[in-house]
Amino acid sequence: MTPQAGRTQECNRAQAIVRLNQARAFLEVAELVGVEEDELANDNVAAALAVLAGIAAADAACCATLGRRARGQDHRQAIGLVEQTGGDGKTLAKALGRLLDIKDGAHYGMVYVGRQQAKSALRNASTLIDGAARLLT
Repeated sequence: MTPQAGRTQECNRAQAIVRLNQARAFLEVAELVGVEEDELANDNVAAALAVLAGIAAADAACCATLGRRARGQDHRQAIGLVEQTGGDGKTLAKALGRLLDIKDGAHYGMVYVGRQQAKSALRNASTLIDGAARLLT
């Protein structure tokens, strides 16, 4: 059974492109912060930005294919919508779910996000961005 989508907002292809560009920018900064082994490297910040990238990419995928995106308080409601975006929907939904699993720890810093989790977050965000880009071509 597909999870309930929750509150949604209508959106279009132009808005999908904006969200995809935002996702790419979040990921680019996440990679800059997360890959260097120096005093500026911060796994929590890289993971937090990767989560934002994934959420923006999920919005882009949904806007491109469904004409609506999740707008509820619980970001997990977006997973059900992302599943409906096409052939890669289940893969994209899994990537979003993995990112949301670390969201609170990464964003609010009460739980340490380690190097491996940060790297995984970057990969999951990339998966979502690549998937959304394919849907927009």
